[in-house]
Order: sequence, then C-alpha cells, then structure tokens
Amino acid sequence: MSGKRSAGLLLFRHTDDGIEVLLGHMGGPFFARRDAGAWSVPKGEYEPDEPAWDAARREFREELGLAPPDGRALPLGEVRQANGKIVTAWAIEADLDPATVVPGTFTMEWPPKSGRRQEFPELDRVEWFDLDRARAVIVKGQEGFLDRLAEHSG
Repeated sequence: MSGKRSAGLLLFRHTDDGIEVLLGHMGGPFFARRDAGAWSVPKGEYEPDEPAWDAARREFREELGLAPPDGRALPLGEVRQANGKIVTAWAIEADLDPATVVPGTFTMEWPPKSGRRQEFPELDRVEWFDLDRARAVIVKGQEGFLDRLAEHSG
C-alpha cells in the first residue's frame, strides 16, 4: 500500500467540556467488532493529479453523504499510517448531527474465497469524541492530527 495517499476533513466543535472531533467507524467485517484503532478521520484515496483539498471535500461527501461544511480550513499536515499510506487532513469548525449521515458503500468478497460479493457502508457509524477518547480509538498514525488541532486551539 506504500505510496497511496488519502485526504480528509476533521470536523471539530467547542463544548463546555472542551474540543470534540467527529470520527467515523470503518465499515465492513474487519472492523465490526473493533473499537480501538477502528475510527478515522472521514477520508479517502486520491490520484496524484487531484489536489488533496479537492479530494478531502469529495471524500467527505462520499463517506458521509453530506456536503462538506464551509468555514476556515486549518491545515493539519500529513501523517503516515502503519500501512504506509500518507494522509493529509484539514480541520474545520462545524457542527453536524451524526443521525443525518448517509454513508457511501463498497463491495467486497465476503466471506473470503466464497465467491459471494456483499455491500458494506464505508463508515458504519459517526460520533463526536472528546480529544482523550478520540486518541483511544483513532487509527494509529492519525493521532498527530488530534495533537495539531489541540495545539492550534489551546
């Protein structure tokens, strides 16, 4: 997977208890029973000829079924995940009701080697997390985005 690139938008909001971020739980059978390491910034892969910002906005729409919010985008830079994928993200302050999300889907052979293809949601749930809880569940490698957001908002 080395060399693949993804881009995404990390929504955040200020509450009485501090900052909260919106993360999506990865859909499909591999993550169905996992919590820690199964939550991600809504993001997706893009080709080298597509600007990362455009890809982040497109992927937000594809993954959540909602228009990406307007607002000032705070660049959070890049991180490299354990699988080698480089992820670029921006933070945008916005509120979103997770109940309004209509996730995109993907198709894969399941169970493996069965010859059967099944459709799964890209994200099977979307929730707001405070930064401590987000650090406990986010994909390792994406924690840097939370740290950069906290530094900017601190």
